[in-house]
Amino acid sequence: MLDTTAFSGALALLGSDINIWLVIIPGLMIGLVAGSIAGVSNTMAMAICLPLTLYMDFLPAIMFLTAIFTGGGFGGAVTSILMGIPGTTSSVATTFDGYPMARKGLHNEALGVALMASVVGVLIGYVILLLVVAPLGAWVIRLGPAEMLLIALWGMSMIAALGGNSLARGLIAGAFGLLLGTVGMNTAGHIRGTADIPFLLDGIPLIPAMMGMFAASQLFTLIGSGYLIKDKTARRADYGKVLSGFFQVLRYPVFQLRGTLIGVFVGAIPGVGSSVGNLIAYAQAKRTDRDSESYGKGNPKGVMAAESANSSSEGGSMVTMLALGLPGGGGTAMLLAAFAMHNVTGGPSFIDQNMDIVYTIILGNFAQAVLLLFVGLGFLAIAGNIVKVPITWLIPSVMVLALIGAFAVTGDQAGPITLFFFAGLGWLMKRYDYPVAACVVGLLLGRMVESELIRTWQISGGGELEFFLNRPVALVFAALLVLSLLQPAITNYLRARRARQQD
Repeated sequence: MLDTTAFSGALALLGSDINIWLVIIPGLMIGLVAGSIAGVSNTMAMAICLPLTLYMDFLPAIMFLTAIFTGGGFGGAVTSILMGIPGTTSSVATTFDGYPMARKGLHNEALGVALMASVVGVLIGYVILLLVVAPLGAWVIRLGPAEMLLIALWGMSMIAALGGNSLARGLIAGAFGLLLGTVGMNTAGHIRGTADIPFLLDGIPLIPAMMGMFAASQLFTLIGSGYLIKDKTARRADYGKVLSGFFQVLRYPVFQLRGTLIGVFVGAIPGVGSSVGNLIAYAQAKRTDRDSESYGKGNPKGVMAAESANSSSEGGSMVTMLALGLPGGGGTAMLLAAFAMHNVTGGPSFIDQNMDIVYTIILGNFAQAVLLLFVGLGFLAIAGNIVKVPITWLIPSVMVLALIGAFAVTGDQAGPITLFFFAGLGWLMKRYDYPVAACVVGLLLGRMVESELIRTWQISGGGELEFFLNRPVALVFAALLVLSLLQPAITNYLRARRARQQD
């Protein structure tokens, strides 16, 4: 479990180099700003700042990049809550209840919930990492395409929870998103749905598409409004209300802990990423809550579940990076690049020979989480002024930033074209009451579902059922998938039975 000798060495390392501490606050601020700008993710900010780490020692360089990673995890919640536009793909579910809270004038409470849930999520995620980095890393490497397929299908099962009052509309939107996610060339070499457009060979650019769908569905509905918040007295940063948001997180520890554990687990799986964990945690919170009908209308528990999973996935992704030398997502890929730049190779040998450095990185991230609480509060005092901007200024400003972000993602006209196309699609879906979120889930998971299905077919030689029966871990995931699908029916039955008993 915990190597006390290496732990003592980590404390000594943290106390011997002041540069480790000097880079944390600048890194957090960069991450917060990057995460709060639609289209400019924390991964992009890490890539831009990566050359700067050449002039640093190894530990300060890693602390600087992980601070950007940590700050960006919460930064994406700011625009998600204030404008309903996810700053990153991993803050999609935060918009579902965060933005309705803001429209009611509860933006300070929503931001407080998001900040505290993020801080607690990071802390718990790294506690788990501290205790299980080696054994969990050995377990994750056993996951094959069959297990990955079932995890992707588990993610798809949340579409029913995102369909609102109409399950049929949610399923139609999800299936449409799934089809969009398979556009381009698959792993078997087949080309589908590109309409002879070259940039679609690699699939639809996800970030511009997501920005377009959410920006349209939110900004277009604001036309004719004066401000994001109608009540003039509510258009200010109120730290008292932010603190009340902090205490709401403490009132619902089960939702916080469950979202955190989902984030750690999903984040530890290479290639899945925090965007899937963010959505799964939200869907599970909605399915298990007695007040499930209030989700999507401004329930703080929805914000809590989404942000706790988003932030704790950082610790999970660090498991695969440190234990196996595999990136769990874009952020850990940047960290591996920094390792290589300093002639350090992650993986089992790194943990075996440098456990004190591993503990130093983990303890440094504990400090980052605590500092995020204070730096985040200062950032909210500035970012909260968005609600004071008139809609006539806000809409064109956000669209220009979105265009710049879309161009930055792809480096050519493909980004802006995708943004405009999906802006129209998002507006149409909103107009005819089809859930944009369900379509986004399908779009995010479509390529993964297809790729893992093809790999499973190839490895099994076409005998999938027998192949699954010989893989105990796959059977566990299959059981979780079935329970997830049956859970709404079981919950409704128990509620009806309880109501009959009360009558």
